[in-house]
Amino acid sequence: MRDGVNCRTTSAAIALPASFNEPSMSLPPKKRILAVAVNPFTRKGLRRLPAFAVPRPKALSRNQPIQKTARVCNIVGGALSPLLSNLLLDDLDRELERRGLRFVRYADDCNIYVRSRRAGERVMQSVSRFITGKLKLKVNESKSAVARPAERKFLGFSFTSGREPKRRIAPQTLLRFKKRIRELTKRNRGVSVARMVEQLRLYLTGWRGYFGFCQTPSVLEGLDSWIRRRLRCFQWKQRRRGKTRFAELRKRGVGQDLAAQTAGSSRGLWHISRSPALSIALPGAYFTSLGLPTLSEIRNV
Repeated sequence: MRDGVNCRTTSAAIALPASFNEPSMSLPPKKRILAVAVNPFTRKGLRRLPAFAVPRPKALSRNQPIQKTARVCNIVGGALSPLLSNLLLDDLDRELERRGLRFVRYADDCNIYVRSRRAGERVMQSVSRFITGKLKLKVNESKSAVARPAERKFLGFSFTSGREPKRRIAPQTLLRFKKRIRELTKRNRGVSVARMVEQLRLYLTGWRGYFGFCQTPSVLEGLDSWIRRRLRCFQWKQRRRGKTRFAELRKRGVGQDLAAQTAGSSRGLWHISRSPALSIALPGAYFTSLGLPTLSEIRNV
């Protein structure tokens, strides 16, 4: 199993350079990144960039040239941040290709794959020197490490351990997903089950479109089952009285003895949500009819 080097560089605010010549490695990153972005254009063409990226000082009129004191706003974390990171870190890509290393990078997040921990530590040191010395950037030491691919994540994904690694959803991503689902399915929310399912549908559809690319379908199947159990808890709590619960179970096709046993049970909501009676009364097909999407191809009950 290969060890992975996970490097992360910090972004910075960008300042307008005094000249638009070919960018030099001696320039600080604030000026070099804009020099790379503007170099194919003329001075006049710079004005065709988005207004929020190159704000014009209030003291200047529209027809006056841009002064050296003009500043570019900080767009770190914005829509243009990945684009500008790619421009600035293009030199890093070329350096890694020149060394023959296997790597993957998106914006300022980069994983380099080597065969051993010793090689990983050596590559980590040399790449860090290149980033700080040549690119004039900082390496986030707290988010950089030499570890096995199964212990690191990239864009929300990770790998399983074993002879044939598979692409899986990173544990941190699953924790954030469950936290969001718990917020949407709180038992004390004053909404109908139809409204709750609609909110879940909007979130799950987008989440499945991205993370459905994983190669561990059992994880998605488990999440489907877990979401339905939370919805059963929500509906079971809405009917607080035993008589109401018994009548609802009988209405949904549960036998008399099983309905009476379940309605009179002193067990908690989470335990009851997995009972045979609620599986019969509120099957997976019922939630599907309300518009709840499934994360996996197999529909769980």
